[in-house]
Amino acid sequence: YLVERYGADTARLFCLFAAPPERDLEWSDQGVEGMSRFLHRLWRLVHALAAQLAPCDTPVPADLAGVDRDLHRRTHATIQRVTEDVVERLHFNTAIAAVMELVGALGDVAGAASPVVLREAVDATLRLLAPFVPHVTHELWERTGHTTTLDETPWPAADAAALMRETVELPVQVNGKLRGRIVVPVDAGDAEVLAAALEDPRVRQHVGGRPLRKQVVVPGRMVNLVV
Repeated sequence: YLVERYGADTARLFCLFAAPPERDLEWSDQGVEGMSRFLHRLWRLVHALAAQLAPCDTPVPADLAGVDRDLHRRTHATIQRVTEDVVERLHFNTAIAAVMELVGALGDVAGAASPVVLREAVDATLRLLAPFVPHVTHELWERTGHTTTLDETPWPAADAAALMRETVELPVQVNGKLRGRIVVPVDAGDAEVLAAALEDPRVRQHVGGRPLRKQVVVPGRMVNLVV
């Protein structure tokens, strides 16, 4: 019934996504419907992007910026996460979730990212999903202009340089409540982070000129101010 109604790819994707290997699978009609919607969304998205993609194997420039840099980084972060989850941990559910997030990001920037970065992200998405949904991904792989099959394509490798961040976003709490967010260089010292927090208009409003009783900067995580 499941395969006849939704197809083998949807059935396989649901079974692998619904639970980690150490837990029993709990059946959910809504879960199956969700996997079906995801595959339909992927199908529509790739078909819509096909004409925008750079030629296969076009190298990605090193000097990316803005939307392109963010999508490039997300693509390689997804490759790293899926590789760890599939090869090292056998946690297919979290691997699938990571690719779903990448598909969501692709949809958000479809009209803004460059053809070469879109090509990289689409190709990575299809290659990472191929073990779980081979029928859909093989069809889409051909649709995007490849002359070789997915089976002949090596598993992608994450680029360490692409994963490096220049900035980081930190939440700022005042008296235990979230009052703002700041973006600072990833190597910023405590003094620079604290100065940026106190310059944020929302944070400044809640500090209200009162003296700081305590200030804590957790590197890469958060800023906590007590007034």
